[in-house]
Amino acid sequence: QAQPVESGGDSVQAGGSLRLSCAASTNIVSISRIDWYRQAPGKQREWVAVIGIGGDTNYADLVKGRFTISRDNAKNTVYLQMDSLKPEDTAVYYCRAYISPTRIYWGQGTQVTVSS
Repeated sequence: QAQPVESGGDSVQAGGSLRLSCAASTNIVSISRIDWYRQAPGKQREWVAVIGIGGDTNYADLVKGRFTISRDNAKNTVYLQMDSLKPEDTAVYYCRAYISPTRIYWGQGTQVTVSS
């Protein structure tokens, strides 16, 4: 299937870590730019991080230095390692696979809850 599937969301205390996964059953991951987004209750969806086909990465200022995005093409999976989590990181996290303007696939999301 082309639609990515996120996993790894959980409830943790502030300062803790989580690793989210974004997986697809085909080689969609290896041919896509993969972005992570998040949406907190009552807020708009915001961009978090991106990894290009060649492995280049970029991060939103709010997570820079705390989150790390990586990809394993052999496993058709992209990871988002989240360290030093803060309550304001609480959100549903989504991954998006971008191949072309007409081939964009969103996952269903995974919930991350950080308590103080």
